[in-house]
Amino acid sequence: MTEALSIRYQRFAATEARGRSPLYEALALGVANDGAILTLLAALPLEKQQPNLLFAAVRVVAGTAAGFSDFRNRLLSHANAVCSLMLRRRTQTNEPNRCAVLLPLLARLPGPLALIEVGASAGLCLLPDRYGYDYGSVTLPGMPVLHCRAQAPLPYRKPEVAWRIGLDLDPVDLADPAEVAWLEALVWPDQPERLSRLRQAMTAACADPPSVVPGDLRVDTIRLVAEARQYGTPVVFHTAVLAYLPDAAERVEFGRLVMEAGAVWISNEAPAVFPAIARRVGSPAPDRAFLMAQDGVPVAWTNPHGSWITWIA
Repeated sequence: MTEALSIRYQRFAATEARGRSPLYEALALGVANDGAILTLLAALPLEKQQPNLLFAAVRVVAGTAAGFSDFRNRLLSHANAVCSLMLRRRTQTNEPNRCAVLLPLLARLPGPLALIEVGASAGLCLLPDRYGYDYGSVTLPGMPVLHCRAQAPLPYRKPEVAWRIGLDLDPVDLADPAEVAWLEALVWPDQPERLSRLRQAMTAACADPPSVVPGDLRVDTIRLVAEARQYGTPVVFHTAVLAYLPDAAERVEFGRLVMEAGAVWISNEAPAVFPAIARRVGSPAPDRAFLMAQDGVPVAWTNPHGSWITWIA
């Protein structure tokens, strides 16, 4: 059990943290070689052993560590509180900059739009019409301004959104300071620009909060599509969410049901989440890229946090 965990943390260090977060790369490598921590994690359910969940929980309970030795002391000194928090929480990173890669698709759909985001967290990605955008050659007004390097057909307007709703197993309430603190802890500590953007987006959302309701995407999405249809073009979208459905057949069935219900389906996930869609591209994925597709057709490679988009010809 601990051997598999060690490999998981080594892989996180190499494929996710390296080049993005020197601190989290060091922490992941340290955990991968620490028997006491691996034993602690092995006692948790498999879905609660994630690096991001562990690192955020330690930050909330014991503060941000300066390095692995400091992290180890903080974790083992507060092990019960950290594990308790990990059992209660999920990784619900709500990165508003993902709207910058969604916008080129959303802007070309017939409006007005009725947006449904599954795995919505606090719903910050339900507000693409409120944010500003800077694609270099094209800028659109709004706050906060989301920056994105784009090799794609750029939108010259924001879509009209007539209705929006999010679905999440455990919605994040932006009026609750503890919930806000959890969202902030999920931002990697050596990426201050992401934290600043998150805080600006939360301020914008609090002025007119999007509705995010509790529910299971496998059960409740189609009901929301039926409701959305009276307001405009129903659009179901998700980013870094369907990977949490371990059954590949369930993921495929989800997309089929969404399209069968008459909604536009926009998926923005790691290529391995929908291998049949990835095979349609015919070329290898850029390093650590997500694949965005509309109704199962590949459209673009994207950065997981929305900092760049490259159209697929």
